[in-house]
Amino acid sequence: MEGLPQGYRPNVGVCLINSEDQTSLSGSLVRRVTLFYNKYNYEPCPGGIEDGEEPKAAAIRELQEETGIISAEIIAEVHNWLTYDFPPAVKAKVSRLWGGEWHGQAQKWFLMRLTKDDSEVNLANGEVDPEFAEWKWANPEEVIEQAVDYKRPTYEEVIRTFKPYFQGNDISAKCKSTKW
Repeated sequence: MEGLPQGYRPNVGVCLINSEDQTSLSGSLVRRVTLFYNKYNYEPCPGGIEDGEEPKAAAIRELQEETGIISAEIIAEVHNWLTYDFPPAVKAKVSRLWGGEWHGQAQKWFLMRLTKDDSEVNLANGEVDPEFAEWKWANPEEVIEQAVDYKRPTYEEVIRTFKPYFQGNDISAKCKSTKW
């Protein structure tokens, strides 16, 4: 993949806005048990890119796999790879889980518009043990506020890049990313 930084695991993130273009940066955060903190927290989570898969296709696949959403269109993307480094404790765990030695993750982010209402969301989506427990609408500040420290600068850049696509002053963002 062009421009992928060496030593970073490639993955994607999706910031999903609703079809009404409400005065909100409409994005779904998903409540999930993080692999690293043993607690529930709301945060956007990236999804891995499979071997030979293009980032755009990975974003569409991950959105469908994790949320059941098939009615969405891509309206923008962050053109460069955004990276973050893992803290030492996280790095040790992901090295065991994923195999290999990763400094952190490199992400391609996509802004997608939900073209139907959010009744299409199905977090179980046929999985025996679904990754996510619940979702909610949140404003951009909440997306950033609830991020773990080492991911916060990445989320700030995503929100800054997509801000021109959000309408209104009281923006309510629904940033959805998928599994690790």
